[in-house]
Amino acid sequence: MSASGPLPGDIQPVANETRDRIITGFVTAVPFVALIVAAWQVWGQALRWTDLFLFFGMYVLTGLGITVGFHRHLTHRAFKTYGWLHGLLAILGSAAIEGPVISWVADHRKHHTFSDKEGDPHSPHVDHGHGWSGALRGLVHAHVGWIFIHTQRGNKERFAPDLIADPIISWVDRTFLLWAVLGLLLPFAFGWVIGGTVVAGLTGLLWGGLVRVFVLHHFTYSINSLCHFFGRRDYETDDQSRNLALIAIPTLGEAFHNTHHAFPTSATHGIGAHQLDISALVIDGLEKVNLVWDVVRVSPERLAAKAIA
Repeated sequence: MSASGPLPGDIQPVANETRDRIITGFVTAVPFVALIVAAWQVWGQALRWTDLFLFFGMYVLTGLGITVGFHRHLTHRAFKTYGWLHGLLAILGSAAIEGPVISWVADHRKHHTFSDKEGDPHSPHVDHGHGWSGALRGLVHAHVGWIFIHTQRGNKERFAPDLIADPIISWVDRTFLLWAVLGLLLPFAFGWVIGGTVVAGLTGLLWGGLVRVFVLHHFTYSINSLCHFFGRRDYETDDQSRNLALIAIPTLGEAFHNTHHAFPTSATHGIGAHQLDISALVIDGLEKVNLVWDVVRVSPERLAAKAIA
């Protein structure tokens, strides 16, 4: 892949941009409304411990589907695994409702190819103007604005041909709506079973479904926006990626973004001392029980060669 500039074939054609924008707006707005309802519920002391359990449980499962599954495994091939776990990680990532797996991977690979240059789908630094107003426009674009436009989305045939040819991932991609709906129905069902009432099911749906989607989305989006603007640069890269430890825990280790851009195929992003990388710990655990193998790790020599003194 050439980083000299995007070509027409790098961009995914859009069949119905208006429809896609409506769907994106719906998926963005409904969880936000749910957050307002949740805040009212907490204020009224109607929050149950089961709601928090469902929120954190669904957050971790679907979040790892994105970080371990969509990102480190499917985008960057940081480890290998069995077909059933390969598919399960893609299903969990799909339940996060961040888009079908092949589109997600294509966009992210294109981001790495043109990081913070023309062709990057969500750079906060390209064509947004100067000064505070330009910085603000860039951050808004990188955080959420880019998902409403399709001028630089990654062409799936160009950036993810391996996943198109993968029968398991292609099936998960085609059935994305099923996994998105199940990701909402499961907390409803668990809430109903645990609480014994439909109201308990609905609050389970609220917290384990809609609020969880909202919070996970915006921490994922923060990697595109905040982690290309704020934080430390520990390693030399040709972009503006940063390590932002402040959001390392809720992003499950993804916020060590400068390290990731320096070593994209590494299964571990939190390489430095005291850099907690929950996703890497999960991969390490899966390796110990022989569920994953060929885990990519960076040698001390490679780290030292790119380290910023």
